[in-house]
Amino acid sequence: MDAPDTELKKELDATLQARSELGTEYESALVESFLEKVEQRLDGTLDRRVRRHLAEQQIVVARGARSPEPPLGHFGERYGFAIISLVLAIPLSAIGVANAGIQGLVVAWLGIVGVNVLQAARRGRLFRGRDNERPKSDWED
Repeated sequence: MDAPDTELKKELDATLQARSELGTEYESALVESFLEKVEQRLDGTLDRRVRRHLAEQQIVVARGARSPEPPLGHFGERYGFAIISLVLAIPLSAIGVANAGIQGLVVAWLGIVGVNVLQAARRGRLFRGRDNERPKSDWED
């Protein structure tokens, strides 16, 4: 994995060298070109990960197991989005109050709560309680 990083570092060095030779008038074109290369690298990595994940799911299904369910994940996966959104709530609240007073604060917090509710609903945790997380007993209906 070090080879792609060194290749990207070489691209960045070449971009910076070209900027120093060509001047600031070509800066935006050079930056856009470098960002396209970074985006292509990220897209390739994401495609490989998605293909690997789908192949793993197909293997599980082919072996006769139940259809794969999304894992509940550990603390970081489950609460990371909420923690990040609460950290970002501080500057969003300040911006809302500075620009629109109390109404801006209310709108900012409605947006924060709305994003977190949508994230929880998307992950299937909104209406699922503790009962679904514990294994069912053979004695229960």
